[in-house]
Amino acid sequence: MSESDPVSSSGPSDIPDDVYVVFTPSGRRGFVPPGTTVLDAARALGVDLDSVCGGRSMCGRCQIQLSEGEFAKFQITSRPDAISPVTRSEERYAEKRGLKPKRRLGCNAKVLSNCVIDIPPESQVHRQVVRKRAEVRDIEIRPVTHLHYIEVREPDLHDQSSDFRRLCECLREQWPNWGIADDISCDHAVLTTLQKALREGKWKVTVALREGNRVTGVWPGFRDRIYGLAVDIGSTTMSGHLCDLATGKVLSSAGTMNPQIRFGEDLMSRVSYVMMNPGGEEEMTRVVREAVNFLATQTTAEIAAGSDEIVELVFVGNPVMHHLMLGIDPTELGGAPFALTVDTAVELSASELDLYLHPGARVYALPCIAGHVGADTAAVVLSETPYKNDEITLIVDVGTNAEIVLGNRDHLLACSSPTGPAFEGAQISSGQRAAPGAIERVRIDPASLEPSFQIIGTDRWSDEEGFEEALEEIGGITGICGSGIIEAIGEMFLAGMITTDGMIDGALAERSERIYPDGRTFSYRISETVSVTQTDVRSIQLAKAALYAGARLLMDRRGVDAVDRVVLAGAFGSHIDPKYAMALGMIPDCELANVTSVGNAAGTGARIALLNGQARREIEWVVRTIEKVETAVEPRFQEHFVGAMALPHKTDPYARLRAAVKLPEPRSLTGGDGEGGGRRRRRRG
Repeated sequence: MSESDPVSSSGPSDIPDDVYVVFTPSGRRGFVPPGTTVLDAARALGVDLDSVCGGRSMCGRCQIQLSEGEFAKFQITSRPDAISPVTRSEERYAEKRGLKPKRRLGCNAKVLSNCVIDIPPESQVHRQVVRKRAEVRDIEIRPVTHLHYIEVREPDLHDQSSDFRRLCECLREQWPNWGIADDISCDHAVLTTLQKALREGKWKVTVALREGNRVTGVWPGFRDRIYGLAVDIGSTTMSGHLCDLATGKVLSSAGTMNPQIRFGEDLMSRVSYVMMNPGGEEEMTRVVREAVNFLATQTTAEIAAGSDEIVELVFVGNPVMHHLMLGIDPTELGGAPFALTVDTAVELSASELDLYLHPGARVYALPCIAGHVGADTAAVVLSETPYKNDEITLIVDVGTNAEIVLGNRDHLLACSSPTGPAFEGAQISSGQRAAPGAIERVRIDPASLEPSFQIIGTDRWSDEEGFEEALEEIGGITGICGSGIIEAIGEMFLAGMITTDGMIDGALAERSERIYPDGRTFSYRISETVSVTQTDVRSIQLAKAALYAGARLLMDRRGVDAVDRVVLAGAFGSHIDPKYAMALGMIPDCELANVTSVGNAAGTGARIALLNGQARREIEWVVRTIEKVETAVEPRFQEHFVGAMALPHKTDPYARLRAAVKLPEPRSLTGGDGEGGGRRRRRRG
């Protein structure tokens, strides 16, 4: 019976011989015969109660708690004796593995009278994992592979059916409410080890069943853990998160540099390498797969497991990374019309990609959106779900190419904008990638023009006591990373050192010796080894103008002049202070409170797809509905780009930003080639 069953809604008194049970927090309720175990009652009423061992008091996943007292809402008095006493099996489980006070095993506790039963979060099959970040998000756990512990009938002369046939029959018999298919198939690796596993386990085995119809693994005896790995293949760095597929818990994480960097710093240089070096794509495919194997080995080693215990792997990446991981030549992505080989989701066996995981492991790659907007952006969309909201959201994943998504539940658009590597510290005079010793935060006193800064590796600011000692331990200042250069130029602009057109005002050298002549222009010295040059400012201007132009192009296509919310994604996005991103005009004007950073949202999306098979179908559908905009052929891109070269913008008043931050009055330096010294300036309103 279910909650909607007319008998269930008619009240307990209608069927005095049966017991009325209410499960919380789901609210599902119905009648069951007295003496029914709580686990069976939950299954009969469609309640989310987990179990791996099939009711054998082994896994402890079916823990429940009797809620005692009167429940007027349910018209029930739930008494302490409403369920059967604690069994010897429960006592043994509590002695060996522990049970919280008042917790019972649902496979042992029997319903004796009307009661209210609570299912704690950790006992729910589709439990939710809360991710703590700028916004709290829940991941619903619906893995495609489940473990089932079964006892298989032994063969005899009167029943000469195969071991696999009897295993399948026992799966259906012992797990009747799990929708197990009638025609179960099997991996070759299972067939080669099946008989050994059955006999070693004395006919008691744990079966990994994928999507209810394919056996991908069999282990002798009882097993309650299988693992999945979510991998984000970035063009510079790669990360992997090892998850327990049953609980969704992240057990360990690891990162590594993408070894393809030696073939080219950015994506197009790697495509060029392939074009100029026959067979180059095979080498790049080999090294990226080796890196994924490394992540699998590292993450499992941290929990004293082996990579052969990983049964599911999900990866995301931009189109070039996606194709190379799959062993596809990315040459066509190097020029118009930037044709993808495949844009739908791809599912393969791990062995096909030379990954050393469980023999039955599967690999799932999220769909790509367009030639320059890949599976990583699809993962960001899955993580942030703009397609479920009414507000117009702008999502920016900042990297060498910025992937941009705009829209709401009515319509989504996406594009890629060629920002270049400046935001990552490249093409900056003292620039470097984020590492200990790199300046990552900067503040400038507008009166004295003196800076203070933080470096990666210590929380102390440069003007705080103990900074020098911390600096010595780290090994000194090594450069400035992407977030540091953004804050430095943002502070210089807010302090009046940089004009609207992006020129460092040399006239201020009279106020501070930190501003000094540098050839035909001026530079600003942050430390003895790190300065911001005029060329650095120009590099950031070019990058931010491309980013803004891409976003503005999508806004034009969507028919909106403003956005309700801005989401900064990616490792770099998580370290950008929204105030400086807005002050420099990297993103369109928006309420500062509505600009948030979400860290590695692509990695989060990969983890969602790993843990939730339904989410895979969802993002596959969403990607098909996204409108792709190619900035290279849009005539207004250049117009928006030129306007966005100014700080924060030539024509956009940035009214929301001005209401929150005091911006300097618009002014520019003129004379000669526009790169003149500080005395040649005029104000303009």
